[in-house]
Amino acid sequence: MDKEKLMFFKELLLQQKKELLEQARKTVSSLSQEGEEVPADPADRATLEADRNFLLRIRDRERKLLAKIDEALEKIENGTYGICELCGNEIEEERLRARPVASYCIECKRKLEALEKIQR
Repeated sequence: MDKEKLMFFKELLLQQKKELLEQARKTVSSLSQEGEEVPADPADRATLEADRNFLLRIRDRERKLLAKIDEALEKIENGTYGICELCGNEIEEERLRARPVASYCIECKRKLEALEKIQR
């Protein structure tokens, strides 16, 4: 992959990382606010807790995505970005645009998903 494309993906990954970190900061800020009224009604409290749990699950998924973004940025630095970890072929640019943290070409990813499905 040429340097211009690598810089494009690096900027894309850095922008995604910035957005995820900002969302995480907002979540921590909103969850740690003092003086928030707790609903008296048990159903309302349950809804509030369910909403919080849902938000925390989303943030946990984003935390995992942040780790993948860091891995992709490291691959850019060491020259292995865009190379399938399984077969060693280049990952299609279209796939990287859709999922910049992709580690496998589409064919290898399909094979891995099929194998996972069988093992369940």
